[in-house]
Amino acid sequence: MTKHLRAALALLALPVLATAASAQSGLVGKAEELPDITLSAEGPLAEKPLMLKAGVYYEIKVVSDGSAEKAISAPAFFRNCWVDEIVINEIEIRPIGVDSIEFDDEGEAEISFICIKPGKFEMTAPGTPPLEIIVE
Repeated sequence: MTKHLRAALALLALPVLATAASAQSGLVGKAEELPDITLSAEGPLAEKPLMLKAGVYYEIKVVSDGSAEKAISAPAFFRNCWVDEIVINEIEIRPIGVDSIEFDDEGEAEISFICIKPGKFEMTAPGTPPLEIIVE
């Protein structure tokens, strides 16, 4: 390969490398923290609907007070998101997909994610009104 051909290929690769670096840099920064979701024998999952934007890196904490064995379920919402990680007891899980998270006892899980496309979704838990999630 000639010196000129190598230089031309290197110049062509620069925009691709810059785009990849800027895409990753969005995850290097701190995630926007959302209000906690609470699992309890009584009370709503959250005080108001979640208003999110596609392409923004978020972190939400799901907290169970241990008063009831409960799971949150939001398969359509989670299929719309790229889930970076779920952290439980300082153990980081990097899933391919998520359907629901169940708590048998008191505890918490942090979910970091990016919504992919706009839409309206619901997060449900037995005996609790659904939480509306709106992604713009």
